[in-house]
Amino acid sequence: MFEGENPVNLKIDIQQNEQQYYVKLAGEIDAYTAPELKDKFMSMTEQTNPQITVDFTNVAYMDSTGLGVFIALLKAIKKTEGSLKFVGVSERLKRLFDITGLTEILNLNSQVEGGIK
Repeated sequence: MFEGENPVNLKIDIQQNEQQYYVKLAGEIDAYTAPELKDKFMSMTEQTNPQITVDFTNVAYMDSTGLGVFIALLKAIKKTEGSLKFVGVSERLKRLFDITGLTEILNLNSQVEGGIK
């Protein structure tokens, strides 16, 4: 079951255990879906030291608006001394991060680790 069910092609499933968040995304991250996603991420960064893992395994598409969400998330995470990790990043999405130079500052991992342990 996905919370944040959205008719605009993005499902957001969030598992939480204290400050650990495992966010599984499915669908498209674009100008229509990015605002809701950003709101959910920003609420996670309101506490100190959030540990956020984002699973991109089922993300079919992301545009520059989606990249903006993750840049904002990274900035917010740094202020709260948290951590941000990406798993399940496809080669297609990895190229998008490479082209923009974000691969250098984001923790990308193409291996899926599963949910919160």
